[in-house]
Amino acid sequence: MQNILAQHTALVKNTAASLGFDYCGIAQAVKLDEDARRLEKWLSQGMHGQMKYMENYFDLRTDPTQLVPGAKSVITLLKNYYPEKMQRPDAPKISKYAYGKDYHEIIRAKLNEFLSILRQEIGEIQGRGFVDSAPVLEKSWASRSGLGWVGKNGIFITKQNGSFFFIATLITELPLLFDDPFAKDYCGSCTKCMDACPTGAILPDKVINASKCISYFTIELKEMLIPDEMKGKFDNWAFGCDICQNVCPWNRFSKPNKEIEFTPISEVLNLTTNQWEEMTEDGFRKIFKDSPIKRSKFKGIQRNLKFLKNY
Repeated sequence: MQNILAQHTALVKNTAASLGFDYCGIAQAVKLDEDARRLEKWLSQGMHGQMKYMENYFDLRTDPTQLVPGAKSVITLLKNYYPEKMQRPDAPKISKYAYGKDYHEIIRAKLNEFLSILRQEIGEIQGRGFVDSAPVLEKSWASRSGLGWVGKNGIFITKQNGSFFFIATLITELPLLFDDPFAKDYCGSCTKCMDACPTGAILPDKVINASKCISYFTIELKEMLIPDEMKGKFDNWAFGCDICQNVCPWNRFSKPNKEIEFTPISEVLNLTTNQWEEMTEDGFRKIFKDSPIKRSKFKGIQRNLKFLKNY
């Protein structure tokens, strides 16, 4: 039995590497009771703002067997998105994760291929892949599988290469050998992310008030008015925000990704402020049809640009 577990675990790790994932860790599929209590408290305090979808499927978020009956293993995969080239410095800022094509589609296709390979090699097994759009506590599983820790900014950090990673999760009924949980928090006494956040969204004890985060206002907020108390605090961010990651000392170890699909869209790097402001809706749809930026929609981006211009 142990030999079979070792063979299947090696297959999982090798498949992850062959599909271009930078890290792969495996944890036992158990109910996340402590995370459930923390999430419930966070939601009760209203720190998710208007993101009401976060209140849904609570049991599914904290119990992997609700998503995959009979689940035995949770495989966590990290995919580097740190870009080789950056935006022109005088333009409205776009979060680095949105430089290239929509990662949801790219990683989802890789997860489907991952499951297909496992089924070809092992036989018919039940499993589901998730990437940032389903009720899965990805960062908790990543830590439990030994890949790193959650920083004070609420973002998952690897000791080797920092935090510019997408996290994908594969829950399966396949029994595997589990990695040791990541036991240490290497943030130490550093508070650079907390000190740098212009809106005060990063609170003590790794609590993030998402309703005060620049990413929340520029992406998640559906209202056409951004609150007046945010005037002058956006540091020219038009979509998302990387401030807390940019100042994190661990990101001095970040290396450019090798995924061709994450190659930055030329316009993201090169558009001037005037070109952003003068863009038509048709132009927006054409340029960003395969980009995460389309999530804010044309009206959302225009709202953000006007907010930056007026304040």
